[in-house]
Amino acid sequence: MADPAAPTAAGPEATGTGTGTGTGERPPRWRGSVRTRTTLASTLVVALALVAAGAAVLAVLQRNLVESAGLQAEVAAREVATQVAVGTPFDHLELPDEDDRPVQVVAADGTVLAAGDHLRHAPPMARFARAPHRPEDTDDDRDDDDDDDHAPARGSAAADASFRTLPLTLHDDHHAAGQEFRVAALLATAPSGRTVTVYAGASLDTERQAVGGVRDAMLLGLAPLLLVVAGVTWLVTRRALRPVEAIRAELAEIMGGDLSRRVPQPASRDEVARLARTTNATLAALEKSVERQRQFVADASHELRSPIASLRTQLEVARAHPDLLELDGLIEDTVRLERVASDLLLLARLDAGERPRAERLDLAELVRDELAHRTGDRLPVTAALPDAPVPVSASRTQLARVLGNLLDNAQRHAGSAVRVAVRHGDGGTVALDVTDDGPGVPPADRERIFTRFIRLDDARTRDEGGAGLGLAIVRDVVHRHGGRIAVGDADGGGARFTVTLPAASASASVPRKP
Repeated sequence: MADPAAPTAAGPEATGTGTGTGTGERPPRWRGSVRTRTTLASTLVVALALVAAGAAVLAVLQRNLVESAGLQAEVAAREVATQVAVGTPFDHLELPDEDDRPVQVVAADGTVLAAGDHLRHAPPMARFARAPHRPEDTDDDRDDDDDDDHAPARGSAAADASFRTLPLTLHDDHHAAGQEFRVAALLATAPSGRTVTVYAGASLDTERQAVGGVRDAMLLGLAPLLLVVAGVTWLVTRRALRPVEAIRAELAEIMGGDLSRRVPQPASRDEVARLARTTNATLAALEKSVERQRQFVADASHELRSPIASLRTQLEVARAHPDLLELDGLIEDTVRLERVASDLLLLARLDAGERPRAERLDLAELVRDELAHRTGDRLPVTAALPDAPVPVSASRTQLARVLGNLLDNAQRHAGSAVRVAVRHGDGGTVALDVTDDGPGVPPADRERIFTRFIRLDDARTRDEGGAGLGLAIVRDVVHRHGGRIAVGDADGGGARFTVTLPAASASASVPRKP
């Protein structure tokens, strides 16, 4: 069966007009799996490494064999040079086998004094020394072989020999023209004082055969080895990616809407297991967020339905009986509806990650201004504010909203007094305290009261309790400003709400109103 993901000649990939996923994005030109790409990449890397290692091995092997041939040539040259040094006539010299180690004894004027049958009438090897240097020649090989400026003493042989790889033609049925030899040149002086150059060669056929054999063996073994590497990589990658595929398949099922499901978590402690744990943690957070959002929508609908239903009832009664119209009730319900809508809008903006537009302001001055503008409070508010500025960097509108919500909460629960205090905190912070002399907040509820749409039992009535969003807004705004809020017991009974904010830098003064 053909792979449905593979492109065809008439498919969208071929024409370039398809959208693939239906989202307008062009699909990739090649949809090879991670397993395929990993196998190809690892096989290519291993192939390159093997080729490089094989080339290095062949180069070292060839150099060692060439040096071995040079040593054989030097040994043959020293044997003949020793014979010359002890006074053996040139026509009685014992020469080695010419097929493997050809030898020439050449005079200073280029005359061949002694050689094998195939090189007796051939030009002296010194002539080849003046040929262009081959790439594999060393600096020692480039010495002039027939240089006798520093001739050895009479009846002796030179201690050092020079080497060169030369093509020689032996003119027989066993050697092809241009066969390569490693040639050693050695100076020798006969007892009569005549200095000659002894050339001895060693065939490089063995070197070529050995290098060629090793090269052929490497080439023959390369393909099976790469197949083994590709197969092992394919199997190992498939085994390693099997949990990833299981995670992907489970996520595809979870996309259907059931956020309570979790992806399978391997028992190993590798990266895939950590991926599964992180994915499950993300799904748990997403499930919690979705559930919170659903509850938020349900609570918001409930809070909005009450004033809307009240407004509708009063308007219908007013239409039927105009003399029974209660404007105060309509205004009260409209204000409550407006307040709930405003709170919901602010919470939505905070949830969207909106950062407050901070400005440098005096917290004590802000409290004075807000208290001066408050009207209709059930109880008077007592303020304890310092004369010196208390600088903070915050959004004036949002900080005023925090103070207003805390005061509204205190007014609903206070018995006879509400107090506000601004002070310097510890560690470069400032604190805003709002206290009342009401029943206080039980320790078990001190965290729950900051949950949206949560109201304690004594504040559930429409007249006394709000929509349950005021304290939630306070906490979110304070957290956005890098501060924290805590609930405790006030001196003499009641609740104390303490907002702690980072103090602004003291490098600049805070403007104060006259």
